[in-house]
Amino acid sequence: MNQLNLFIKLTRLKKPIGFMLLFWPCAWGLTIAYDFSTDLKNYYFYLLLFFFGAVLMRSAGCIVNDILDKEFDKKVFRTKDRPIASGKISVKLAIAYALILCFCALMILLNFNTITIILAIGSMPLAFTYPLMKRFTYWPQLFLGITFNYGLLLGWTSINESLNIIPILFYIGAIFWTLGYDTIYGFQDIKDDEIIGLKSTSIKFKKKPFIFLLACYVILFSMIITLGILENFNIFYYAFSLIIGYHLFLYQLKSVDLNNPMNCLKFFKSNNLLGFLVFIQLLISKI
Repeated sequence: MNQLNLFIKLTRLKKPIGFMLLFWPCAWGLTIAYDFSTDLKNYYFYLLLFFFGAVLMRSAGCIVNDILDKEFDKKVFRTKDRPIASGKISVKLAIAYALILCFCALMILLNFNTITIILAIGSMPLAFTYPLMKRFTYWPQLFLGITFNYGLLLGWTSINESLNIIPILFYIGAIFWTLGYDTIYGFQDIKDDEIIGLKSTSIKFKKKPFIFLLACYVILFSMIITLGILENFNIFYYAFSLIIGYHLFLYQLKSVDLNNPMNCLKFFKSNNLLGFLVFIQLLISKI
């Protein structure tokens, strides 16, 4: 039972925000691409596959992150008790767990078409090298955005078997969404990160963070509106956009206190709701 608890802690399974933020872009891409005048069985089936795939890959990603950040995690108050950093789980066992999770994710991936499988496998090097980026660049959140929202492209190709400007533009918007919310998240560790020499957009823009966050969310919102125009969505889509705009600009940016770690975590987690709202917005416009 103790090993099970350590595995759950290692993979952050009790913190669903991680795999939900990975899942929502998948659901967005699938919903945009799907023809809802046809049988919905495939839609529900693919949605389920993407959900379990997100859980598995997020869990594997957490393990890889903790292996690579083992020595750094020991020096950060928020992460010093993680199972690998604290020595409760060995690196060898953690690698075994990660391989099992990746194998399970591969079994799920094989249910999709060839182009989706190729694109997904092609994203793996970026997914597992992301934790290293904070050592070399102030833009690790950009690499996280590229990785975390890749599922939007996979959701689209799972139906259409090719890419065009629509998913690519929305993917760009989603990348800036992640840039925004993970910059907020990064402010929790900004003092420790500066001491141990790690980099982030939180540190890079610490003097004028709200200008950067505003720019990120404006780009996301612009891509949401652009999607509506390209897809010729109805008036309800644009009406729902007002709710999205309220959450981004009046709820998050106006209320977040970047000097309060718990407040940063609260508003970071609120992006799970935003992901759900965008999903509902797309669903209403497609049905």
